[in-house]
Amino acid sequence: MEDQTNRFSFLKNTQIIILGLCIAAATIVSSVIFSKGFLSVTKFMREQITVTGSAQKAIKSDYAVWTGAFARREILMADAFKKLGEDLAKVQKYLITQGVSEKDIIVNQIETETIYKKNEKGNNTNDIEGYRLKQTVELRSNDVEKIARISREATGLIHEGVEFYSGSPEYFYTKLDELKVEMLAEATENAKLRAENMVKATGSRIGFMRSARMGVFQITPVNSTEVSSWGMNDTSSLEKKVTAVVSASFAIE
Repeated sequence: MEDQTNRFSFLKNTQIIILGLCIAAATIVSSVIFSKGFLSVTKFMREQITVTGSAQKAIKSDYAVWTGAFARREILMADAFKKLGEDLAKVQKYLITQGVSEKDIIVNQIETETIYKKNEKGNNTNDIEGYRLKQTVELRSNDVEKIARISREATGLIHEGVEFYSGSPEYFYTKLDELKVEMLAEATENAKLRAENMVKATGSRIGFMRSARMGVFQITPVNSTEVSSWGMNDTSSLEKKVTAVVSASFAIE
């Protein structure tokens, strides 16, 4: 009876030891599997490269806005108003001879300034010395070359007795939205090419793109190197340069 009890106790202890060994082995195996999985995730998260790609394109503005101004100064407002009307007729006639349709000439309202006499200290008094009336005309057209020429030559109206001031035209590109889509694709392709060249020396290659962030667009004169963190939109130049920037991250395989 005692031998059976000892044998049973031995078998029980043996089973406990075997069970313990199995649990230990399972723990070790699961730890190894978990560690490999963790290392794979860590590797996946860390092995990437971030580069900046860019694209540039030269464009020519296809829309222009120009403003010219003329003024008259007279003692009586009625005289200033009458002569300003005569000047407007000359301005309109000139623009029509330059190939501008009368319906495309935007005539803005008259601005009136009262001029006061000054005292011996150079301060204004309550006595009126005269009136200065000013008026502006505006052209908006897709014929940018015509607008550019008129802006340069319109001061010739001075020879006809018109006190004329020609403003600098503003030049715009009306297909900018379509161009941005095209240039973003080119900038992204440039970022990919840069990433490939950077990892080539290590014997690795890039995988899929993990993220991409669009930078600001720079619209500058053709030969300008000026940039801004907020982006630039030059309207002073007929010929422009558009620069697009993309920051992209790629996986490394």
